[in-house]
Amino acid sequence: MATKMREYILEVASDLFLTQGINATSVDAIVAKADIAKVTLYKYFKSKEQLILEYLKDYDDKLWSILAKGDQHADAETLLSNLVANLLDLIGSPDFKGFAFINASVEFPQSDSAVHQTSLEFSRNLRNQLAKLAHAAGKKNADVLALQLQMVIEGASVSNEVQIKSEAIKHAKDMAKVLIESAK
Repeated sequence: MATKMREYILEVASDLFLTQGINATSVDAIVAKADIAKVTLYKYFKSKEQLILEYLKDYDDKLWSILAKGDQHADAETLLSNLVANLLDLIGSPDFKGFAFINASVEFPQSDSAVHQTSLEFSRNLRNQLAKLAHAAGKKNADVLALQLQMVIEGASVSNEVQIKSEAIKHAKDMAKVLIESAK
């Protein structure tokens, strides 16, 4: 039962963090929406910061679980193209509210903040995964390609949020395709 309550609180907080923002979501708002006592929240999460860090970890786990689906037996270049396409499709879905990590790094810009440091992990993980696939595909300057693709993905996520119903995703896919094909 304890695990279910913890997961429930995290689910409620995650929804509020994504829809309202982390700083704009108070502990009182979380306990009100969850219909629990504040002491119950603090029984499972020692602080709001711990809850935020757990939210980011949970978001990361779920995101990579979604991205892991698909043909893992394809060649490395196809896997790279598919990873980028899947991320851009996710960004283009109507339910997408921005990457939790980008949102958190904006709300917690202090470089020594645990939330900011955890947020940076997503970017590092994303770039490392892109670089790993680019190297496996034999791409020259694979690390540069990974950075360029990361910029396309993260830029598309912000552009799509700011310019709803724009063609940001289509253009991002076109740019990613050109980058991957031109990196011989």
